[in-house]
Amino acid sequence: MSKPIIYGPSYSPYVRTARLALEEKGAAYELVPIDIISGAHKQPDVLARNPFGKLPALTHDGLTLYETSAITRYIDRTLPGPPLQPQSTREAARVDQVMSIVDSFTYPSVMGQLVWQRLIVPMLKGQPDEAVVAASLPQTRLCLSEFGRLLNGDTWFGGRSLSLADLHLAPLMAYLAMTPEGPSLLAAEPEVAGWWDRVSSRRSMTATQPQFA
Repeated sequence: MSKPIIYGPSYSPYVRTARLALEEKGAAYELVPIDIISGAHKQPDVLARNPFGKLPALTHDGLTLYETSAITRYIDRTLPGPPLQPQSTREAARVDQVMSIVDSFTYPSVMGQLVWQRLIVPMLKGQPDEAVVAASLPQTRLCLSEFGRLLNGDTWFGGRSLSLADLHLAPLMAYLAMTPEGPSLLAAEPEVAGWWDRVSSRRSMTATQPQFA
């Protein structure tokens, strides 16, 4: 069996999620960086793997796959190592729900608005738009509140074992925690703050730190 190849920049939260799944499986893999800031994701070789021009993409044993949730489920089903999806149907439903909340509601407010204005715009020598930051906060608070409710005292979103839901959310929380608003937003949701302490200390998170240079 060949090594999986992940295509995309290490600073992309979705690329990091795919890498986290591989790291948690203990799988060797290759990361091929693609700089989306420079527009490299619109080049023909990238579009051949995903005609929508989004990242990550994965190639493995003749298979080409895109969409992060498809990639991480494939990794879990195909590679040996600890399972990342619960056997309990109720816990599996919670994992699926959290992954969907991340994609549909959390990413737009956290990454598309708050993190973009607070971290990316200054990196590009611009000034944050405070109106956009303010607009992001109600939705971000709602997402965090729901994550706390869904944890409901459990260690992980999959119950007692780490799951794909934890790996889909963790890269977003890493960027959220770097914003000026992040610490107080997390402090307002103790369940989520405790979860963040646990997941951020895992070896897989250390191994997949974003690189911007």
